[in-house]
Amino acid sequence: MDMLLRGIATLCLALATGAASAQADKAYEPRRGQQGKDVIWIATPDAAVDRMLQMAELQPADRLVDLGSGDGKIPITAARNHGTRASGLEYNPDLVALSQRRAAEAGVADKVEFTRADIFVSDFSQASVVTMYLLPELNLRLRPILFRMAPGTRVVSHSFTMGDWTPDEISGTDTATLYLWRIPANVAGHWQVDAPGLAKAPGRLQLRQRRQVVEGEASYGKLLSSAQQPVLAGDRLSFGLRDSDGGMLAVQARVEGDRMHGTLKTATGEAWRFEARRSEPAGPIAGVAASQSEIDAAARVLN
Repeated sequence: MDMLLRGIATLCLALATGAASAQADKAYEPRRGQQGKDVIWIATPDAAVDRMLQMAELQPADRLVDLGSGDGKIPITAARNHGTRASGLEYNPDLVALSQRRAAEAGVADKVEFTRADIFVSDFSQASVVTMYLLPELNLRLRPILFRMAPGTRVVSHSFTMGDWTPDEISGTDTATLYLWRIPANVAGHWQVDAPGLAKAPGRLQLRQRRQVVEGEASYGKLLSSAQQPVLAGDRLSFGLRDSDGGMLAVQARVEGDRMHGTLKTATGEAWRFEARRSEPAGPIAGVAASQSEIDAAARVLN
């Protein structure tokens, strides 16, 4: 009899403990402004989430990571509305559990993963889209990490910039300003050009780069021609050149490491294939590390 009573008591205690735990987990809701590891938590409005994903031109084949994912809203929306595999890195375990529950409720638990993690020691290099709502000082610390990601990776920040790194696009809603950057390929250095069949093609390119801003010139023997209106968008580079006869060439290229390939289009509409190879090892992209003035400015944002 005593054994039976002890068994019943143990079972009741287990059921009560489980029920209390489940109720506590279900009852947890983050408070606006609650303190986190490096930031306070404020939810991103739905309209801002939608606009961020539009700016990133999110596709099902992308892989999204949200840094400091909070309640999981951005990864869940990416999976539910765009069919994208997404993950969230969040230091607060209660927010991780809340995000996992909400993903299950939204029917996207198979496409979304939430992990308790420190964003500065986590490897998210396989992502093609990075979203974040972090303070300017944290954005600056992340910038060198982001520049190691694949060219063309899209980075979208809610409310805060990354120092004086000029965004590729700025958008906004009635409650938020949003910023987009595309991680640029490294195009700086000397390039040897090969364009079979086009006598007016330059022999060499010399390019200089600060973040996604490029300048340079092409050489036709002793004749030089500056790159006109160069645009570097991820791994795509375009600019104009005046050829050795005085006509214009439109250059469209894709950069793959120490090789670029594309077309040289003449003013008459003829397009010639070309390939260029870097003739010396690439140096680092200028302007990646934060300057002291950027650090000081970031520290003043909320003070």
